[in-house]
Amino acid sequence: MIENKNIFLKKKILIYGLGKSGLYIYKFLNNKDKENLFDDKLKKKIRYKSNQRIRKVQGISKIKFDCIIISPGIDILKCKLSKFLKKNKSKIYTDLDVFYSFYKNKSITITGTNGKSTTAKILHEVLLDQKYDCRLVGNIGNPVLCEKKITKNTFFVVEASSYQLDYSQLFTSKYSAILNISPDHIERHRNLKNYISAKFRLLDSQSRESIAFVKKMMY
Repeated sequence: MIENKNIFLKKKILIYGLGKSGLYIYKFLNNKDKENLFDDKLKKKIRYKSNQRIRKVQGISKIKFDCIIISPGIDILKCKLSKFLKKNKSKIYTDLDVFYSFYKNKSITITGTNGKSTTAKILHEVLLDQKYDCRLVGNIGNPVLCEKKITKNTFFVVEASSYQLDYSQLFTSKYSAILNISPDHIERHRNLKNYISAKFRLLDSQSRESIAFVKKMMY
């Protein structure tokens, strides 16, 4: 199911953030590209073979990367690679982008301030009850790149956070829902306008054939 002209194939990639999602990004892309790893806490243990490619801050700035894939928890304005990321913002992607580049499966993506997990779980259960090969992934705690045995009929229910959507460039969803928006994560997004813009990137990426549900909102 790998598409031709995939921007993550045979490229020099920096994976920034070695938490759960970052490690699954590395495991998924391993042997597909030349990935380098970085985490603000360099003592974090990596269980895969290529941990010799964990870079220090000074070494990162000397490398010309094709793509930079950051974990949702990375704030490019408050991290050790802040200056480097600002200079290379056009190269920043997320695990959602990697996922979409390899799998063009239909998906319904849920975002909003409250109720994302509950709504995603209900939709997942409904689709399973209708005998769909359905996977529940994303911010709900199951990284999108950890799924196995994906076919063209596999359907995804994705819970997406504002952190993921803010930096995603390629990801799009056939069906999207913004449940609600109220002031939240302002320390990350700096103001409510930026937070709302991050959420609505989900709709901005859709095509005319896509379907979106947006609840009437009061701020």
